[in-house]
Amino acid sequence: MKLRVVVAAVFGTNCCVVSSGTDCVVVDAGAGVADAVVRLVDGEGLTPRAVLATHGHADHTWDAGELCARYEVPMHLHEADAYRLADPFGTLSPALEEALGLHRDDYRAPAVIEPFATPGGSAVLTFGRVTLHALHAPGHTEGSTLYRPDDEVVLTGDVLFAGSVGRTDLHGGSGQVMSETLRGVVRALDPGLSVVPGHGPATTVARELATNPFLAER
Repeated sequence: MKLRVVVAAVFGTNCCVVSSGTDCVVVDAGAGVADAVVRLVDGEGLTPRAVLATHGHADHTWDAGELCARYEVPMHLHEADAYRLADPFGTLSPALEEALGLHRDDYRAPAVIEPFATPGGSAVLTFGRVTLHALHAPGHTEGSTLYRPDDEVVLTGDVLFAGSVGRTDLHGGSGQVMSETLRGVVRALDPGLSVVPGHGPATTVARELATNPFLAER
């Protein structure tokens, strides 16, 4: 498994291209990454099999529709966040919408959306030769999901950052649910995993368990 990160211009969202052989998936296609993703994918002779999102906020899904259309693949995200794709601004605060600097008329929703469920809290998703273990991790949004493509790395979206965690004050967020996720899902991750968060620098589970104040035992 191989992973490359393309950083979006808007909010610095980390868009990940995960590949195995010539098959790949794109995770968190934030605003302005489409051209760079196309150059990477086409330049390396990769075949996208799906576009995914760790959650449904606009800064993680804005270019998903464009990439889905170009490569004729569906959009996948947790069923609890699928409703957000119809109106990417509908669940954001006015201040955050303004900060994004995006315009509603420019949004292109994915033509085909295939939500997935996580019975028991997890699911195995297979797209060609790419397999992702999806762990439901609500709190930032109802459908926030961690993706683990192998035994070395986990994509944490806006659940876990280097030194911090995702905000819970937007529509669908919950501080109590986030605390449960941090205790029950994040703390259970293998400390040896590298972490690629939705924004900011990479880290490791071990480092966050040792230093992240939001993961301190209470």
